[in-house]
Amino acid sequence: GPPHPIRRKQWYQRRVRVPIDHLTFSFEVMEAEESMDAKPLSDQEDGVYVYGLFIEGAIWDRENGQMGEAAPKILYDTMPVIWLKPVEKKDLNKEGTYEAPVYKTSERRGTLSTTGHSTNFVMIMLLKTEQPPEHWVNRGVALLTQLDD
Repeated sequence: GPPHPIRRKQWYQRRVRVPIDHLTFSFEVMEAEESMDAKPLSDQEDGVYVYGLFIEGAIWDRENGQMGEAAPKILYDTMPVIWLKPVEKKDLNKEGTYEAPVYKTSERRGTLSTTGHSTNFVMIMLLKTEQPPEHWVNRGVALLTQLDD
């Protein structure tokens, strides 16, 4: 079947009766580094927890809960658990965020699929930042699902 986050979105869409193309995800970076005690499945909480991502070209500033500058020669930082929550697109607040592309590997290229995206591209995740998006675009900041061997 479809990847797990997509199934969650479909489940949420059926529950709230909103057309699936009106839904997207909001993203909350949690304090937990590797796993959560429970799934976000109470009546008030939808979505999935994702962990094991790396951030390239920046760090996740755990003290301030936002993106931060990478120290010289530090290429990657691990990301804490990220909570993907289905929301209606009209309710998504992108203010104070960077639209970080998520790639399967740091090569980023991959072949172009029929959608026009690289087969290496997974999705966009919004990360909190005090910097304008261009700041991170210039540094080529992206999230990766794995590091190269």
